Amino acid sequence: MIQDIFPMHLSNEYQKKIPQDKSFLMIFKENRIFVKNGEEMCYLTYGELSEICCEMKKKIPACVYLFSIGEDDYFLTDPGEGIEVPGFAYYKMFETRTMQPKEQVLAAATAWHLYVWYRDNVYCGRCGHRLVHSEKLRMLSCPECNNMVFPKIAPAVIVGVTNGRKILMTKYANREYKRYALIAGFTEIGETAEETVAREVKEEVGLSVKNIRYYKSQPWGFDCNLLLGYFCELDDAGDAIRLDEEELACAEWVDFQDVPDDPEGLSLTREMMIYFRDKMRENGKFQ
Repeated sequence: MIQDIFPMHLSNEYQKKIPQDKSFLMIFKENRIFVKNGEEMCYLTYGELSEICCEMKKKIPACVYLFSIGEDDYFLTDPGEGIEVPGFAYYKMFETRTMQPKEQVLAAATAWHLYVWYRDNVYCGRCGHRLVHSEKLRMLSCPECNNMVFPKIAPAVIVGVTNGRKILMTKYANREYKRYALIAGFTEIGETAEETVAREVKEEVGLSVKNIRYYKSQPWGFDCNLLLGYFCELDDAGDAIRLDEEELACAEWVDFQDVPDDPEGLSLTREMMIYFRDKMRENGKFQ
């Protein structure tokens, strides 16, 4: 999955750091990220931006430390308009899913998650004053009313509904992602993750499920989520699908032998499909 970058490690604790020449800069515009053209994903460095600003007689923009991966530090910045860097371009965040290496895709998704949080929390939602960054924590605070604002993480479930040798596979309606997916949805206030599983399956395909069991979790910075993977079994009420067409373009029972390979190796959704397929191949049943 996207976070599986061993032996490297994402260190996400906040530190008050100053960028060095080799530090990577995460630059966003709308839903796009600034990346070097080429076969491998690479970001502009602080040293490169400093040289460009010096040549253009422009002030080097402020940088906020985000995280480190291995020995590399990553900072968020906004160079503003008018700065052109040969060999670099803005790519849609969705496009980064097919890029390599995986640790740089993880960097893009995690940086995007933090960028959205910083972008959307300039002013205090309680009193309207401008927020300031904590010196010690990944936290914004209001000097007027002492409101504290931490990064938003939205819990959501990914659900592998099984029925004997078949798994329920879906395709989203009106989204860029066109490949097969699984039932998914956000956890509501006052609801357990297991209750979310049963509710989302009922809402999206009209089915009842039983034997709900946890599989694995995944950070998914593309949508500011923490994904919680669950498997469950079709209840005895029947397997006829009643599709919520606002959420899904299709939903169908797929035999384990027909589950496709995973070309990306990034998402919990795809790993769960492959896990079901491989367990069925090994044991002839899924438990």
